[in-house]
Amino acid sequence: HWLSTQEVLERYAIHYKTGKPMPENLRKRLLAARNFNQGFATVEYTASALVDMALYALEDPSRLDIGAFEKVTLDQIGMPAEITMRHRLPHFMHIMGGYAAGEVASKLAVDEVAAELSTALPLLLDKPVGEALPGLVEDLRFAASRANDSILGTAKREADYEGMGSTLVIAVLLADRLVVGHLGDSRAYRWRAGRLEQLTRDHCWVDEQVAAGSLSVDALIDTRYKNIVTRALGIEDEVDLEVHDHAVEREDIFLLCSDGLTDMLSDVQIEAVLSQDQPLLARAQTLVDQANANGGKDNISVVLMREAVESEKGWARRLVSRFQRNANP
Repeated sequence: HWLSTQEVLERYAIHYKTGKPMPENLRKRLLAARNFNQGFATVEYTASALVDMALYALEDPSRLDIGAFEKVTLDQIGMPAEITMRHRLPHFMHIMGGYAAGEVASKLAVDEVAAELSTALPLLLDKPVGEALPGLVEDLRFAASRANDSILGTAKREADYEGMGSTLVIAVLLADRLVVGHLGDSRAYRWRAGRLEQLTRDHCWVDEQVAAGSLSVDALIDTRYKNIVTRALGIEDEVDLEVHDHAVEREDIFLLCSDGLTDMLSDVQIEAVLSQDQPLLARAQTLVDQANANGGKDNISVVLMREAVESEKGWARRLVSRFQRNANP
């Protein structure tokens, strides 16, 4: 590493009071310690390479359960439980790009959005919903832009994270409106009176081709480009968050999810689970379990929200407390 080269140490490793350079004997000891813990790093990199080679040896990796594949392969090579792979397998769809980077991008997006909204929402506390709505839309767009900048900046600083990205879906309930912003193919649904309705339109190549009349709906099952997203975080310098607001009625349930769920379960199957007389957490877990039972081809993310009976005056204060808890766990 350039920081531990002799030239850099001689010039910049100076005492904070005297300004004298680091003694030569101490500098030699520091340089001699550069290979400390290299055994761990070697195992981390080698395990990643072996798992990656095993992946490329598969005839058809398209239906792969990534988590299960990694576990089985690591068990086969005798990977110590105390050491993790330096790079994870490539992830696509809602977690996209690079080794381990998709997970990093997803976490950066969550952290940045929560931090931004925990700051922005208090400014809406004293406003009626009608006046707060335009400001909230702008806050969501700025939060997405902030997340995009964070992902791009991290990818530029860390070569391992080059090309990482993430789709995004955000929903904010305020009184009788639900404001939804999204990028990519992570979705928002509304369940009302036993019927499931998709509120978002996937930002993907296939959907755009169908809308343009260049691809028939019948061809969707056969196309190999089904999961190519056209909007996402971490892809371009600017992001265009699509934002809409929707009417809310008592007992509405809103579902936010990745395509790891909707690729495995049909609308009818999701409706059946949401119709159960169970707490939302139990219904969310059932959705994940059923998707895994049907193949679990991709990472599965599920959030359920229910419309609550609350006065208009209290909507923002409730949201602020929730986002502040998320931003400061």
